[in-house]
Amino acid sequence: MAARPAGVTDPSRQAEPTHPALIGYIFWILGFTGAHRFYFGRPLTGILWFFTGGLLLIGWIVDLFLIPSMADVASRRYAPGRYDYSVAWLLQVFLGIFGIHRFYLGKIISGVVWLLTGGLFGLGYIYDMLTLNEQIEEANTAP
Repeated sequence: MAARPAGVTDPSRQAEPTHPALIGYIFWILGFTGAHRFYFGRPLTGILWFFTGGLLLIGWIVDLFLIPSMADVASRRYAPGRYDYSVAWLLQVFLGIFGIHRFYLGKIISGVVWLLTGGLFGLGYIYDMLTLNEQIEEANTAP
């Protein structure tokens, strides 16, 4: 058996998903707000779900069956690393107004600002809902 070059992983091994479907189903419970779509890196449809009540709950029910494929796409799209996407997202959704997810990502100064201002008066919370996956990926790929 030939040795693999450094940095090349075994394609037969399944990597741990960055966005597990189970967490997606937890956010699906709040799905009429688009939480699961934001989690899977689909902010535009997340906004649409938020303003239309999950497309009048019909899209929300359809998403029940689409979550496994959304989880696969998100896990291929975002780089794994030191920071866990699910932990950051759970902190964001439930404690984001206090900036706890920012402390988790090592962004202490902005975490304190979020804590003292209620997530920049809610605007920072919204910003983080739209960009958290990219923030985590940036933190995971930083040297």
